[in-house]
Amino acid sequence: MAGGEVKYTENHDWIRVEGRKVTVGITDFAQKELGDIVFVELPDQGEEYSKGEEMVVIESVKSVSDVEAPISGKVTEVNESLEGEPEKINKSPFESGWLVKLDMEDESELETLMGESEYEELKKEEA
Repeated sequence: MAGGEVKYTENHDWIRVEGRKVTVGITDFAQKELGDIVFVELPDQGEEYSKGEEMVVIESVKSVSDVEAPISGKVTEVNESLEGEPEKINKSPFESGWLVKLDMEDESELETLMGESEYEELKKEEA
């Protein structure tokens, strides 16, 4: 995964922090749990979200899952390629399968997210 600090949520989402810009996606663990992803509903560029607010909807052959905003911010970019190729999330959740990019509102919210070792522990508990 290129550049920036990576943090995780309890919902198996990841964020890559590069200054005030934050890229959001779901983890490999999450995409395996969901199964084959068939549809992604992305927000519009310019929309603002508060931490915990539903931001993205992912439909798989097994279920429909919401991705909540891991931090508060404004959407600066969406991965439009997912609209035609939602399976990119299954193939490459950390690279070409990212969901949105946000302009972070409050850096202190990062403290509520997990680092790599904490996230590894969470996965062990849920396995």
